[in-house]
Amino acid sequence: MLNRRHLIAAAGALTAPGALAACASTPSATGREVTVATFNIWHDMGVWATRRPMVIRALAALNADIIGLQEVLQDEGLPNQAEDIAQALGGYDVHFVSIDPPGQARRYGNAVLSRLPVLARDEMKLRPLDDSRTAAHVQVDLDGSPVDIFNTHLHWRQEGGAIRAQQIADLLNFIDSRSDDAPSLVIGDMNAVIDWPEFQPLLARYDDAWRLHNPTAEEPTTLVPGLHQTAVRIDHVLVETDRFTVRDARLFATEAYAAGVYPSDHFGVMARLAVR
Repeated sequence: MLNRRHLIAAAGALTAPGALAACASTPSATGREVTVATFNIWHDMGVWATRRPMVIRALAALNADIIGLQEVLQDEGLPNQAEDIAQALGGYDVHFVSIDPPGQARRYGNAVLSRLPVLARDEMKLRPLDDSRTAAHVQVDLDGSPVDIFNTHLHWRQEGGAIRAQQIADLLNFIDSRSDDAPSLVIGDMNAVIDWPEFQPLLARYDDAWRLHNPTAEEPTTLVPGLHQTAVRIDHVLVETDRFTVRDARLFATEAYAAGVYPSDHFGVMARLAVR
């Protein structure tokens, strides 16, 4: 049975733990505001002990309500990176998902950090299962109204468009499995430029927050020059355009700190949104 989403689509310095105050969502002329961010933290590559305070500093500066993290790792001697970052920032609930079983020492996956009250959480393994891809879902309470957040990380090889297409189909089925009609966002490292063919089913439902806010700007890269051979934007914040107004959308964590080291091999993407 068609839900309302189908009908709409058819119609058109290191911060100490706990030191940051919780971010309040502010009323606006067109609706309540929420700030979201997506950031691939590059697991423990490079020197994580050097990059960790850079990642935390960049996220602390955003003071976002919702943070989607990709390439989150936990291992022997390495605490879960999402939980560690959330503790350093203070005030965030953590929803970590992985294809690896909960009892396993080494687990790799994605996480959603939320400063808003979490009403529900869920997860889905994306096919093929040997690609270790997941989608994390949280429903949050924004001033008394629910908002659905989906965070994912798709297949990485450029020639793997057919695999990403399957994963996007799985993701859309996961989104459709929600019984409510709450506004929804999709964030994450899609490993795909938004104009590529496999991306189009997502664009039938969602629009790109960065382009909505920067319609005439030159397309940026979210891959750090020197660490990648290509310079393209593959990290995205996608919104239902009839449910959100984009107030701001930009990259973050774009500067190198110690000895030319960047926080990650990706730049992050943030968007400040008014929910209609």
